[in-house]
Amino acid sequence: MKSGNLKGSLILLLTAFIWGIAFVAQSSGAEHVPPFFFNSFRSLFAAAVLFLFFKLFFGKKETFFPTGKKERRSYYKIALLCGVIFTLATNLQQAGFRFYPEDAAKEARAGFLTALYVVIVPILSIVFGKKPHPVLFLSVAVTTGGIYLLCLSGGIRGIYLGDVFMFLCAIAFSAQIMTIDHYVGITGGIRISIMQFLVSGVLSLILGFCFEKVTVGNILSAAPQILYLGILSSAVGYTLQSVGQKYAEPAVASLCMSMESVFAALAGWLIVGNALSGREILGCTLVFAAILIAQLPELLQNKKERKKE
Repeated sequence: MKSGNLKGSLILLLTAFIWGIAFVAQSSGAEHVPPFFFNSFRSLFAAAVLFLFFKLFFGKKETFFPTGKKERRSYYKIALLCGVIFTLATNLQQAGFRFYPEDAAKEARAGFLTALYVVIVPILSIVFGKKPHPVLFLSVAVTTGGIYLLCLSGGIRGIYLGDVFMFLCAIAFSAQIMTIDHYVGITGGIRISIMQFLVSGVLSLILGFCFEKVTVGNILSAAPQILYLGILSSAVGYTLQSVGQKYAEPAVASLCMSMESVFAALAGWLIVGNALSGREILGCTLVFAAILIAQLPELLQNKKERKKE
C-alpha cells in the first residue's frame, strides 16, 4: 500500500479540476477555431512547454533521444503510434463540441461521455485475453442506463451528433491509454507525452490546412483557451498526474481523476450557465456510478493484498 494516498489524492483531484475546466475552454474555443487547427496549436504549445520542463529538470541527467540506432527507431515508432491515436481521440472530442446545439449542456455531456474510457478500457482488455471481473458487467449495465437517461430517454431526437463523437472519442482515448500503458516503460512518461503532443500537433496542422480555414483573428480570439489547454491542461495537468500517481494507488488515482467529469459539469453550469435537466442529472449520476463500479475489482484486490502484508 502506498503511504501517500492522501497526498496523491489531493494532487490528482487538482488535476481532475484542471481537466474539468478544460471542457469549458474547448467548448468556447470551438466557436472560434475549427478542430484540427485548434488541436494543432494546443498540442504544439503543450509539446514546447513540456520539452522546456524536461530540459530544465532532467536535461543534465538524461538525453531526450536514445543513443542506439535500434532504440531510437523503436522510440520513433512508439511516438508515431501514440501520436496518431491521440490525434484521432482529441479531434473527435473537439469536433463533437461543434455538433451540439446552443441550449445543450455540452460540457457536462462531453465530460461524462469521455470519462467512459474508465469502463471501456477493461472491456477492451477482454480482446487481449484478460478475464473480466463480474463487476464489469454491472458497470456496463449501469452505464447503459446512464447513457439512456442522458441522451436517449427522449427518443432518437434526444441524442446529438456531438454525443456520438464524444462516445467515439472515449473509445479512442481507451486505445490511447492502453497503448501508453504498454510502451511507457520503454520511453518514459514525459518523453512519450512530448512526442505524442508533437506528432498530434503536426498531423492536426496538416489536416487543418487540407480541410479547414482559419484567420489570425479567429486564432487570437481563442488564444486564452489554447494557452489554458496547452499550459495547464496538458503540460501542468500531465506533470501533476505523474506526481500524484507516485503516491496514490492505481485504483485511488482512477477514482480521483474520474472526478474530471463532475468538475466539467459544474464548470459548464457555473461559468457558462449550461444547466442540466433532472433527467440528464440522473443520467450523469448513473454514468459516474458506473465509472466508480468499474474501479471496484482493483480496490478489492488492493484490500486483499493489504491484509496479507
